[in-house]
Amino acid sequence: MTSTIDSNARTTPRIRQELQEAPAGVSDPELARRYGVSRMTVRKWRRRRTEVAAQTHRLKTMHTTLTAEQEAIVVQVQEIALLSLDDLLIVAREFLNPDLSRAALDRCLRRHGVSDLQALKREQAGEAVEPGHKPFKDYVPGFVHVDVKYLPQMAPSPRAVTCS
Repeated sequence: MTSTIDSNARTTPRIRQELQEAPAGVSDPELARRYGVSRMTVRKWRRRRTEVAAQTHRLKTMHTTLTAEQEAIVVQVQEIALLSLDDLLIVAREFLNPDLSRAALDRCLRRHGVSDLQALKREQAGEAVEPGHKPFKDYVPGFVHVDVKYLPQMAPSPRAVTCS
């Protein structure tokens, strides 16, 4: 697996390996000065004896409150009943999992592509569902749409110079 180095990283895999292989007689402050890193960074990489490649900070497992079967049920209910998020949350808490949070339910619906209630309603009605945003309203040629914003009157600056 190839790894990319963060542009802000002060150490590279080569420097990390050199820190690990440095003789015990070389002090941490000396190595920190040599490589331009902190003593804590030197200590961390000298203690670590595993790989020197950067590791991901992403969660290894996503902790969800719903099982895969419960998620499938929630998706089916959403597709059939077309409930709002809050109404679906009440149903899911009552019948599936009382510990379910609103955010977890929203992530589940987004993950399965059924979070847009209006698109689901259009799909059930047989209308074509177009991805993306709606365009601006089309006007008959010859008209121009103008938005006007009036700003409050500004007090004159004491340093303002008037020209006569």
